[in-house]
Amino acid sequence: MTHAADTSPVLSRSARPKEAAPREPRIGFEGRMMTPGLILLAALSIVPFLALVAMSFSHVRLLGGVSLDLVGLTNWVRFFTDADMWMSWARTVIYFVLTVGLEMTLGVAIALCLYRVLHGRNIMLSLLLLPMFAAPSIVGLLGRYLTDSTFGLYAWVLRSFGYQGDILGSPVSAFIAVVLMDVWEWTPLIALITLAGLSSVPQSVREAAAVDGAGGWMTLRYVIFPAISNVLLVALLIRSMDAIRYFDIIWVTTNGGPADATKIVPIRLYETAFRFFDFGYAAAIGLAMLAFSIIIARTFVRLLDVRGLTR
Repeated sequence: MTHAADTSPVLSRSARPKEAAPREPRIGFEGRMMTPGLILLAALSIVPFLALVAMSFSHVRLLGGVSLDLVGLTNWVRFFTDADMWMSWARTVIYFVLTVGLEMTLGVAIALCLYRVLHGRNIMLSLLLLPMFAAPSIVGLLGRYLTDSTFGLYAWVLRSFGYQGDILGSPVSAFIAVVLMDVWEWTPLIALITLAGLSSVPQSVREAAAVDGAGGWMTLRYVIFPAISNVLLVALLIRSMDAIRYFDIIWVTTNGGPADATKIVPIRLYETAFRFFDFGYAAAIGLAMLAFSIIIARTFVRLLDVRGLTR
């Protein structure tokens, strides 16, 4: 009995369950410090988005205060049956392909040329980047004066080659002009990103290719381009997101004309919202542009993920 009594406290202590280790908080100090900013950012993003969705299913009245009258799918039916809207989307796609394609081609070519320059590269790069630092509206004004049929430099040069028309007064030439203005401004960005990617390619890899007998074109195709492919995809993603919603140059130069030749979707969105005050239909156009941008972004991000997994 005595032995049992003496050992019972020991047994009772050993039988006690072990205390659980204290759990670390899921949100650390950094998370708690960032929470107010994240909440504010979410509010500034989510609330306007929900308002835009509500407007796309409503007729927005402005007299006597802003009010929404639900109209169901009327705005969306109008969006999918509007022939002028589909023409604007076609112009947007053509504008997107031309600007991004020319910028990527010229930017990569300029970067390859600069990469081979040994002396004066920094000066040449500084001069190359000057158009990128100008505001798009300033670029539009500059292009408008240079293409003016009365005193424009480019108009004078084209007249010396036999072209007598007004550059911004003809549908085809006006569209080509705004495309080239965009290309002139943003090609340096592609060249800068590509040049950074070229600088990251190890010198030993290029020397090994040269030792194996690879010429300039083979080295470029099988060594350089695969090494900077992810960088080129990032540059393509950046310019694609900007080209989809481009507005400034076209609005300053042609205002969407002549005869709607340069009226891409962002221009039509602006006119619908702030010239005709049809905010419900403009909300539907804006959501469609958002969906198109997300599709483009997801496509490029998926390509980046695939290339990262295959390496």
